[in-house]
Amino acid sequence: MSVAERPEEMVVAAAAGSPGRSLDPSDVSPDEGVVEDLPLIGEKAVEQLTEGLLSHYLPDLQRSKSALQELTQNQVVLLETLEQEISKFKECNSILEINALFLEAKHYHNKLVNIRNEMMMLHEKTSKLKKRALKLQQKRQKEELEREQQREKELEREKQLTAKPARRT
Repeated sequence: MSVAERPEEMVVAAAAGSPGRSLDPSDVSPDEGVVEDLPLIGEKAVEQLTEGLLSHYLPDLQRSKSALQELTQNQVVLLETLEQEISKFKECNSILEINALFLEAKHYHNKLVNIRNEMMMLHEKTSKLKKRALKLQQKRQKEELEREQQREKELEREKQLTAKPARRT
């Protein structure tokens, strides 16, 4: 094989001739020196090759495109369904929170009812105690009045029992 038949060696040989360049074939563009080796192809041949290439790959590409579109549509549907499910879960959580609030409100309502009942009971007891205190006070005042009257009677009796000097006339 000659250098013209093997493009890699031609590229390496061309690179070796220039100063400061390495001999590594990966450092050189793969298209370098290839255009000169290709024979000229007519436009008709290029069109036929293009049509052949397109006819070979286009059906697969169109199927892939339709499959991707279908997948994209399915993803959109799945995303919408997922968003709906998420909103349902959020609703469930909010319903649970509302139920918890109602239970808490019921608990505090029961506390208020108990406090009200206790206040009514305490009011009744204080009313009874006030009445009893008033009765006791009236009874004490009556007893004191009776004692005072008794003392006055005793003093009057003592006055009557004491000897009186006779009057001179």
